[in-house]
Amino acid sequence: MIDLDPDDACAPEAALFANADWRVLADGLEHTGTGYFVARETIAMRRQGALWEWPLHLSEKTWCSLRPFREAFLAALDAFGIVRDPALAQSFAIGFGLNAGQGAARASDEFVALADMVRPVSASKPLARKRPSTADARIAARRGGSPNGPVPQRAGQTAHHSAAL
Repeated sequence: MIDLDPDDACAPEAALFANADWRVLADGLEHTGTGYFVARETIAMRRQGALWEWPLHLSEKTWCSLRPFREAFLAALDAFGIVRDPALAQSFAIGFGLNAGQGAARASDEFVALADMVRPVSASKPLARKRPSTADARIAARRGGSPNGPVPQRAGQTAHHSAAL
């Protein structure tokens, strides 16, 4: 005969990681609100051998929020010894869009802003203005000069100004 304590039989599985929406369990990743479950064996699945399946798939779910899912997914990868690669950041960016942040600030864990993947710009090299703005041209015109500076006079030529009445 086996003696079971009723409290032991109904005890929830111990979480390796938990946040407000997700739990990482020994056998996979579970959404606490819906019960949606991603089995441990399928965590590293890829679409056509490149992009990660779960960030793309769960981005289609209206109940799935990026930050809690991403935090739990990365914790699951760490817990299960699955190596991250650059395609993971791409998968999150394609699935969920850009990471919320300001300016050149970058998030941790290799999450790269889409702009950095499309057109990387050196932060140390400021962008040069190619031509004066229209406001600069108007200010110079009001002063009676050219937006590019004074017009040089030829020898023997007198300056003449015209005024609109």
